[in-house]
Amino acid sequence: MSGFLDRAKEQAQSALNQGKQKVDEVQQQRAGNDLLRKLGAAYYAERHGTGTPQATGDALHALEAHIALHGDGFLHSS
Repeated sequence: MSGFLDRAKEQAQSALNQGKQKVDEVQQQRAGNDLLRKLGAAYYAERHGTGTPQATGDALHALEAHIALHGDGFLHSS
């Protein structure tokens, strides 16, 4: 009986870990999409005279830092 309970516990822990990993991936995708949107907004503002090259550069650096840490998978998803 204890073998069955041990396996059930392992399966539950595995499912929990997979769920946490998926949540982390979704949060990273959302953060990347937000940074990409901010870069686009900064670029648009700069091109229309209401933004600065510094703001565009800052947004680009933040996006690049995110990509360095988490990869660019969010750029390829729909």
